[in-house]
Amino acid sequence: MYTTTNEDGILNNYAAEPQIYYAEYPAIWEQRKYVLQGLFGSLIITTLVLVGFSVS
Repeated sequence: MYTTTNEDGILNNYAAEPQIYYAEYPAIWEQRKYVLQGLFGSLIITTLVLVGFSVS
């Protein structure tokens, strides 16, 4: 942790900064997994909305 002191004796603590890295473009199998997750999530939301309409 990095700490400084100003002229009044007040301490300022700074968190350690993590090392920066660039994200890599997802592979084709990861992209397919994201599509399946999106479809599954959309199916769940659609089902919940339809159940909500049918109950009310």
